[in-house]
Order: sequence, then structure tokens, then C-alpha cells
Amino acid sequence: MDAFRRFTGLAESLLPTVPFVGPETQERAMGAAFRARLGANENGFGPAPSVIEAMREAAPLSWRYADPENHDLRAALGTHLCLSPGRIVVGERIDGLLGLVVRLVVTHDTPVVTSLGAYPTFNYHVAGFGGRLVTVPYRADREDLDALTEAVRREDAPLVYLANPDNPMGSWHRAEAIVEFANALPETTLLVLDEAYCEFAPADAVPAIDALADKPNVIRFRTFSKAYGLAGQRIGYGFGTTGTISRFDRVRNHFGVNRLGQVAALAALADELWLAHVKSSVSRSLERIAEIGRGNGLAPLPTATNFIALDCGDGARAKTILEELAKEGIFIRMPGPAPLNRCIRISAGPAAEIDILAETVPKVLAKLG
Repeated sequence: MDAFRRFTGLAESLLPTVPFVGPETQERAMGAAFRARLGANENGFGPAPSVIEAMREAAPLSWRYADPENHDLRAALGTHLCLSPGRIVVGERIDGLLGLVVRLVVTHDTPVVTSLGAYPTFNYHVAGFGGRLVTVPYRADREDLDALTEAVRREDAPLVYLANPDNPMGSWHRAEAIVEFANALPETTLLVLDEAYCEFAPADAVPAIDALADKPNVIRFRTFSKAYGLAGQRIGYGFGTTGTISRFDRVRNHFGVNRLGQVAALAALADELWLAHVKSSVSRSLERIAEIGRGNGLAPLPTATNFIALDCGDGARAKTILEELAKEGIFIRMPGPAPLNRCIRISAGPAAEIDILAETVPKVLAKLG
């Protein structure tokens, strides 16, 4: 026991946690590879050929550290967003940036508000810094903005997390509702607005940049993992006021974003034709998945993301369907808490993998009776 006194009481109080069990872990347990990888909301259509070429050209310089200021990428993002680079932070995808923002705000027993069933990696960071999660249930499969506001005020919470569009349900609020929510928060509460799926959302779901740009208690996070096909490069960014963003320089890992990730993100941002191709491909794929669901008695929910939730009726049935599809070599996921867990969640993917899904779902459901 004495050998472990070097660790903090907080660290010793935490259970080992993996917010998401990776498909590779499941493949090792099964002793076989998945035939269709449709569970991690990756972009199965891949990065642009121009991005792959840019990475290939940059690979010989991998012996060099990356630019710790992410200067070129922040400049390009500034042009893209019509913001000065000083209002942008680049980090190890949204997951890494969430850890930093929690570190900036949370100490022992700090109340942090989020929705029950929302992105679990955020919860993981809050627990890791000793915060106290305060959760509110979804309403009609969407995050409940009124309940989140009420919880913030009741707890005097300095931090609230909201994803729009939402993961895991794919639902969304209109931009006006998001702006109204942000304006209703106390100035002492920092809103973390996770917009990982914004490129797939309808235009009226994403607030204009200038709608929230001057609010020091709002930071918006986006990623290159989804629409740009760079999940493996682990690169994302956040933007807000200069004062808020400057705090990240006090805690961030300055060499945390790798050189090839910076190169890839720059090239991806420049290739608007490929982005349009991906969005079109995702739309067609989701339409097919919805058809497969309807054809097999599973109701598709509206989505503004690159995945779709299929309502299976109840949590036990959804879990069984997920497990049986895994046995057939199809990797999908499902939300955790009830009543969201009545659904399975399937990512858009290449036609060949959706063909496998279409062939397998009826067999699985017939087996279940």
C-alpha cells in the first residue's frame, strides 16, 4: 500500500476508464476484423487525395518537431473564419482541447453542467480534475437548453458543455436557439460549444461566427476528424475572444500537434471540392441506412451529422442487435443512458460496407424473432 502513496488521492479514487472501447480492442477479443466499420463516426470516405499527397511530401521532415505556435494553420483558419489568428487555438482534436478547458476552469468539486448521455470524453476530463458533474436529461432526443440553463443557475456552475449538432443522437437546435442559450448564461459561466459535426448540419443550425464572437464566456470547438477525414491525425481547433483563447497558452502542450497533422489540416482546409464530395457521399449513405432501418422496422431519427440513430424500441433489444451485428463483423455503437439507449447509432460509410449492413440486418432481426 505504501508504494502507492506517491499518487494523489483524486487519482486513487478514480476507476480505470475508457470513454469509448475501440473497434481494434473488440477485434482482438473476437480474433477477427470487422467487415464494416460503422461505429466511430469516422469519415470512411477518407481525406482528399490532395491531403494525402501533402502528407507524403512532408513525411521526410517528420524528424523535425512541429511548429509549436501552429502559425500557418491558425492563419489559414483565421481567413476561413474571418477571425484574427490570436482568437484561435489548435490542439489534439476536440478531445484534447476539452481537457485543457476543463483544466483551466475545474478544481475540486467544481460543478460542471452537461446532458445525461452527452459526449462521455468531456465527463472523463471533468472527473480527472476533480469536478462534480451535474447532468440534465435529454428532451425529445435533443439536449434540453432550458434545463441546462436552470442547472447552471442553480449550481452557479462556471462551465457548461453543449454539442450542436449532438452526439450521440444526431439531433440539433437552430442557430437562434443556441445564441439565445448563450446569452441567457451568467457571464461567469463558460459555454463550451462542441461543433464537431457542423459541416454536415443545415445552415440554420450553426450560429454565424459574429453571432457569438464577442462573448468572452463562449468557446467553439471544431475538428478535422469528421468531414475532413483526419481522425487519425488528432487535430482540432477552438475559437473565441482573444482573452479567452490566450489562457490556453498557459496550459497547452505546445508541441502536441504533430507536423503531419498540421500539414494535412492545411491541405484539407484548402480543398473545398473534396469537402463537398464528402458531404454528398455522407448524405447518400445516411439515406441508405435510413432505408435499411425503415425496411426492417427500425425507425431512423433526423440527423445533422455523419451518423444516424435507429430506434429499436427499447434498450435491451438495441443492445442485442448491436451484439449480434458485431458477431457478424459489423461495428456500430449505441447511446448509453435510457431512454437514448433504445437506439443503435450507425456511421455513414462506403457503399460496400453499407451493402454488408443491408444484407446482415434482416438476418440478425430474423434470428432475434
